[in-house]
Amino acid sequence: MNYLSVDSISKSFGERVLFENVTFGIGQGQKVALVGVNGSGKTTLLKILAGVDVPDKGEVVVNNEVSIAYLEQQPEFETDHVIEAVLSGNKELAKLIEEYEYHLSKAESDPKSMERLTELMSKMDEADAWTFESQIKEILGKLGIEDLSQNISSMSGGQKKRVGLAKALMEKPDLVILDEPTNHLDLEAIEWLEKYLASSQMAIVMVTHDRYFLENVTNEIIELDNQQVYSYSGNYSYFLDKKAERETIAQSEKEKARNLYKTELEWIRRQPKARGTKAKYRIDAFEDTKKKAHVNLSKSEVNLDIEQRRQGGKVLELEHLNKSFGDKKLINDFSYTFKKGDRIGIIGHNGSGKSTFLKIITGKLAADSGKVDKGQSTVFGYYEQAEPNFKSGMKVIEVVQEVAEFISIGKEEVSASRLLTQFNFAPKAQYDYVDNLSGGEKRRLQLLKVLMGRPNFLILDEPTNDLDLITLRTLEEFLHQFQGCLVIVSHDRYFMDRLVQHLFVFEEGKAIKDFPGNYSVYRESKAVERKENKPDVIENKDKTEKVKDATRKLTYNEKREFEQLESEIEKLNEKIAEMEQLLISGETDHAKLISWGEELDKAKSDLDAKELRWLELSELN
Repeated sequence: MNYLSVDSISKSFGERVLFENVTFGIGQGQKVALVGVNGSGKTTLLKILAGVDVPDKGEVVVNNEVSIAYLEQQPEFETDHVIEAVLSGNKELAKLIEEYEYHLSKAESDPKSMERLTELMSKMDEADAWTFESQIKEILGKLGIEDLSQNISSMSGGQKKRVGLAKALMEKPDLVILDEPTNHLDLEAIEWLEKYLASSQMAIVMVTHDRYFLENVTNEIIELDNQQVYSYSGNYSYFLDKKAERETIAQSEKEKARNLYKTELEWIRRQPKARGTKAKYRIDAFEDTKKKAHVNLSKSEVNLDIEQRRQGGKVLELEHLNKSFGDKKLINDFSYTFKKGDRIGIIGHNGSGKSTFLKIITGKLAADSGKVDKGQSTVFGYYEQAEPNFKSGMKVIEVVQEVAEFISIGKEEVSASRLLTQFNFAPKAQYDYVDNLSGGEKRRLQLLKVLMGRPNFLILDEPTNDLDLITLRTLEEFLHQFQGCLVIVSHDRYFMDRLVQHLFVFEEGKAIKDFPGNYSVYRESKAVERKENKPDVIENKDKTEKVKDATRKLTYNEKREFEQLESEIEKLNEKIAEMEQLLISGETDHAKLISWGEELDKAKSDLDAKELRWLELSELN
């Protein structure tokens, strides 16, 4: 089933052409990643698909039976309430759940709330609101939003992004359009989202830089390159192989077109100018050949060949650092001596103190106690997580010239303009205003400013956010060769696996742990640890549950569930009998037999689960 068709669309901003005569379609079951360099128009194309923007020409046709949800990079909401934002399509239901949650929190101390709660339970039953409530709590909880009473206006940009993601998932659309869905999520949330989307029946179009995410979720890649789109049916690894093949073929075709262009140009020049009946088809073919011969196939890759300073014997020493905000202890008596060539990854939940730690070691924030002793030759390069705050009205080249007019690369002095060209800012783009840059282009410019200081101690706080895959691969190659100290905070598992040798693990309420190994090794060790502890956990849990079950009765919701289960079990038995009769009816249609068999298996599985739950509740009744 075709969900959406893109027919010959083009989009420009002034003289800058993003894409031209682009055509493709999205169908049922497709999980598509949109890739391309920063500024190629990925976000703009997503907005057009979502109906937020319109193309200059061409059209996007959406199947009338298809529902679409869209997550933009910086979502905005019409309400300040989390539940209402997530259920924006059903405001009455949202208000009912919000009121229920409010009185539930007050019921123990306020008799009026307890009285109102009884009324609301009846309304929740009628609206089948329990299902929505549990789904909202589960999704928001997995994404790191626990407090449903907080106002959206008081949230950080990352928290708002998570609320927006929950909203898109709760809509249960046929097609979901996601712009950088993994940005601002911690590693556990990303892994949950990855499994959720991979197993979902939704069609997906997304922009993401996370290579593991691309590999495990998508089954098709659409690349924006040279104002055109190229489709690859496969995951990210397949895309890399086929892209290389396509570029080799394109280069060969360009060479053929250039040779043909020279021949045809001579023929065109020999024709009398006034002769209007000469072979028009050959002139048209000449224009097409001219276009192919002059297509720009130069690689838009960033050059990070910038020298670092020499590093002395003493790098950085941390002694008994402590830091709290109110009652929340983030850093507890932490000591570490950095050595030459240290490559450290920092992981932990959002809000666990990772960015605070970086600010303390760079002197941007004072510790409550302890000592930070930096070596005399140590020069920090600090790439911060916050969006670059360039002065409005400045041109790109002026941003770089503020740091230096020239920089030494090897034995050569390189001008600011040439350095920008190496960072994939074309000469013309260097005189554009920074306000007009895309989020990824601003990030690339910020990275250039950091590296121009020729640091020997690089600190990168979420460096993969908003950078395109080509820039990321180049950055990885540079960091792989980097001889100084490297500290990385990142939710990009591939990036961490390739570059770090050990981890600082931040866990709330615990001391910072120094783990020997990269992220994948850490995850494996945690899985083994959980497996080893599981028997005791289950045994203790069983004992606890038995004590609880022996002393309590059914709650209101459990009574309601118990009554519903009896009806559901009866219907499932009827369904099983019906499917069994169909299977012995003599039907010869193979597809129907398979379908009935699958329905029978599912009904039996559901019956087993519901009968088990009925038995559990019957013991309390």
